[in-house]
Amino acid sequence: MLLTDTHTHLYYETDEEKLNQLMQRCFDNQVRRLFLPNVDMASVAKIDALVQQFPQNCFAMAGLHPCEVKEDYEDILDEICQSIVDRDIYAIGEIGIDLYWDKTTLAFQQAAFREQIKWAKDLELPIVIHCREAFDEIFEILEEEKGELLRGIFHCFTGNLEQANQAIALGFYLGIGGVVTYKKAGLDEVLKHVPLKNLVLETDSPYLAPAPYRGKPNESSYLVHIAQKLAEIYENSIEEIAAVTTANSISIFKI
Repeated sequence: MLLTDTHTHLYYETDEEKLNQLMQRCFDNQVRRLFLPNVDMASVAKIDALVQQFPQNCFAMAGLHPCEVKEDYEDILDEICQSIVDRDIYAIGEIGIDLYWDKTTLAFQQAAFREQIKWAKDLELPIVIHCREAFDEIFEILEEEKGELLRGIFHCFTGNLEQANQAIALGFYLGIGGVVTYKKAGLDEVLKHVPLKNLVLETDSPYLAPAPYRGKPNESSYLVHIAQKLAEIYENSIEEIAAVTTANSISIFKI
């Protein structure tokens, strides 16, 4: 069995011994492919260090998280863009719009999102979308930008069936994480109407730990609990869930 965590901030762990333990627990649970979303310029070096340490398992993205988009976002985007030149990058992310924390930066977030979509198209890379309380705003831009070169993942998808179908129609996979294991989330009911071929797995560690670890720090090894929940929803084996979602990740990231 081979599981792929398409979205993990594992590089936030700075203690080398703890980081090695996190990785070993991943391997023990058959989580052997980990994709690392970028959030700001400071995280670039952390991601690169983890990729260098585990080159067969860890794969980098580049992008500016919408919560980090401030008035100086253009300067930071320039720095991140320049960093891509000498690095192996497999997606532009995580990028998007977040209106949960700060609605006043919407115009900046929209501009940054459009600019990074342009990067992805120029580099023929997928995008990994952070969308929080902003489906309408995200879809407005995606509808403008849609085409053969626009593809990727809706990270931490928690929308309804209509939103799921719209994302899929635009060429996106749905990133399914720990929320699917929460009893009152309702995501399991949505997924009963979404084919497995449209999904990938993620943890978003250290956030959104699945049951039975809800409320505690998340880690990529817990991906197995998300896969098990999908096995229940789709009435399939966890091995089949792993096989299909990993194949989907390969289709997206081309590695």
